[in-house]
Amino acid sequence: MCDTCGCNQPAEAVTFRKPGAEHQHHEHHHHEHDHHHHHDHDHEHGHAHTHGHAHPHGHGHDHDHAPRTLAVEQDVLLQNNLLAQRNRGWFEAKGITALNLVSSPGSGKTTLLEKTIRGLDGAPVVSVIEGDQQTMHDADRINATGAAVLQVNTGNGCHLDADMIRRACDELQPPAGSLLMIENVGNLVCPALFDLGEAAKVVIISVTEGDDKPSKYPNMFAEAGLCLINKIDLLPYVDFDVEACMAAAASVNPRLEFLQVSATTGEGLDRWLDWLRSRTRA
Repeated sequence: MCDTCGCNQPAEAVTFRKPGAEHQHHEHHHHEHDHHHHHDHDHEHGHAHTHGHAHPHGHGHDHDHAPRTLAVEQDVLLQNNLLAQRNRGWFEAKGITALNLVSSPGSGKTTLLEKTIRGLDGAPVVSVIEGDQQTMHDADRINATGAAVLQVNTGNGCHLDADMIRRACDELQPPAGSLLMIENVGNLVCPALFDLGEAAKVVIISVTEGDDKPSKYPNMFAEAGLCLINKIDLLPYVDFDVEACMAAAASVNPRLEFLQVSATTGEGLDRWLDWLRSRTRA
């Protein structure tokens, strides 16, 4: 886990907003909802207990830094994974297929999501959770498609976590049997560590990023169920070896599926929509 990028973002710094809403929600309280289970804890990333030995006067020793950091990381991830399992159970009980869309910034995932919602045309119904550090830009774009959407602004945080998804679902209330698309914060590092309770991670890379992404960020590709190679309409103009990219990703995850698409031209989108429909039916 990263020490400085905001992984330990306090819960009260996260905001939840619907397009057109004039207020922001700063949630941080005991919470009971209709997921048929009760959360009776205050959930603050970054305030987990450490297990290192502190100096009686509060001055830590340098040799304690590594074990104490490791203990914090383990506590944060354990707490997240427990909440993710609760989310997963709730999704399964309602027949909701939740997918975690992850990518670097600029991969085209919001454009792809817009085209996906319009292409599915309500079969299945799509709800969207948008994750960004700031702004409502992406949520406004999704709102224009007619899909229900909630923007989660993480402040300094570099990823969504299971508690944010739980709180977002309380407000968004995706219907039974629907498809929930979670557009994570643009980042191929930390989102790989945080289970949200999703059915699968879908990693999106564009041909403008370079075909070495799977080698640079192997953890994300190891965790994903599908890799979408986007912007293939630009292949004649960029130095990107599709086969080399897929081979590198398959070397860390032999079960990884691949689809080549262009959100701009629509090439390959039918195969992507079929993949989504098959996951929803399953």
